[in-house]
Amino acid sequence: MTGEDWRVAVIVEPALPTGELANTIAVLSIGLGAAAPALAGAQLTDLTGRIFHVSANKPVPVLQAAAADLRSLLLKALPAPDGALVVPFPRFARALHVYADYEASIPARDLSSEIIDGIGLAGPTKWIRSLTGSLKLLR
Repeated sequence: MTGEDWRVAVIVEPALPTGELANTIAVLSIGLGAAAPALAGAQLTDLTGRIFHVSANKPVPVLQAAAADLRSLLLKALPAPDGALVVPFPRFARALHVYADYEASIPARDLSSEIIDGIGLAGPTKWIRSLTGSLKLLR
């Protein structure tokens, strides 16, 4: 599932306030890592015997797209190819501080009408490039 032909990308709304931008990138990255533990989780040992976990074994570019473009990107990405991952961060989730509330609200919502603050993607290189090839790095 996470072989050589796999890419990862995180795409966010660059106009978000700095704290919300950082939070969006963090939660999308956690979502991708939880769904595909092979993206990280390995342990390495340094010369002195210190053991630590790898943060990621693939580059994770953080790209930018306006909210309307993020929604369009999400709709193009779904349904995802077999084994690929799509992790959206809809803006309404910021107001919910208990995961159970978020989970319970999803069946009554249509993501095509929600503001999307970010999307995490992992999957075949060709698919990721087709979705993100024209996007710029977040600076």
